Amino acid sequence: MKLKEIRKSKWFRIASNKYLLVLVAFLFWMLFLDSNSWLIHRELDLEIDDLEKNRAYYLNEIENDKAIMENLNDSLELEKFARREYFMKRDNEEIFIIEYKEAED
Repeated sequence: MKLKEIRKSKWFRIASNKYLLVLVAFLFWMLFLDSNSWLIHRELDLEIDDLEKNRAYYLNEIENDKAIMENLNDSLELEKFARREYFMKRDNEEIFIIEYKEAED
């Protein structure tokens, strides 16, 4: 094909349109190079999703801790908690803590 035939082809005329070229350049700039590009927005959206998951986890933990604190108002529950978590004992008791060695691979 000669250069004149190439210039007359439909696709060459569409691809060499100055408005189309400016539009493509603008879209490329906005999607990839700008400070508010699509890539940066995508990273920020992923970070927001992670933070929302963390927030839900911690709200659930707060609810669990509130339930535990309400149970600790009872003196028997408080004693059970102290024995289980802090290995506390009564004056006339002895506590034996047994630790198992983990299996070596």
